[in-house]
Amino acid sequence: MARTKPPASPRRSAGRPAKEDRDLRAHLLDVALARFARDGIGATPLRAIATEAGVTPAMLHYYFGDKEQLKQAVIDERLLPALAPMRERLAQAGSEPAVLAAGFVRGISEVVARHPWLPPLWVREVLCEGGELREVLFHHLLPNLPQLLAQRFTAAKEAGALNPGLDPRLLVVSLVGLTLFPAAGAPIWRRVFEADDLDPQALVNHTLALLERGLGPQPSGASA
Repeated sequence: MARTKPPASPRRSAGRPAKEDRDLRAHLLDVALARFARDGIGATPLRAIATEAGVTPAMLHYYFGDKEQLKQAVIDERLLPALAPMRERLAQAGSEPAVLAAGFVRGISEVVARHPWLPPLWVREVLCEGGELREVLFHHLLPNLPQLLAQRFTAAKEAGALNPGLDPRLLVVSLVGLTLFPAAGAPIWRRVFEADDLDPQALVNHTLALLERGLGPQPSGASA
């Protein structure tokens, strides 16, 4: 007796993918990003992402191919769009040092509020030796942005508008340290100081006060 062939699987029509496909693909990217931030890119197998997303490894492969392609999709569709507003904010901030520094602080705070995975991913995959996003940072994520900030601070210093004791390059490093490090370390310092009362805006206010007035007392009659 001749065997009956199973019906062929329906082929996806050309054109834009169906909404269900777009939703599932976005969900898989979100799960992959969360796992990368929590466990590291190198330590996260595709099978673990598939299991957490509730799909088979074959389904993950269907949408992204191999792990390198998945990582590139995370960069292109999550990391770059997350940082784009930061670049635009700083491009419009002008060259006045206090305004530029405040724009950086507020910009990072807004990015972290929308994308809380960014600080732990930055620490794990950029700062740590062997992180898989370190070269991506130089070539794709923030190309020339640190140099742009340093150049603006240098111009301000030459014009006498910046503390002459400051190195413009280290000022950029300091701004990163005052923003991304506290965000990445929040679970630790909140526990150490029992500081659950400090919300992200309190951190922004503290950082701006430190930048604007240093450790000295506030002038009499000045508002907080």
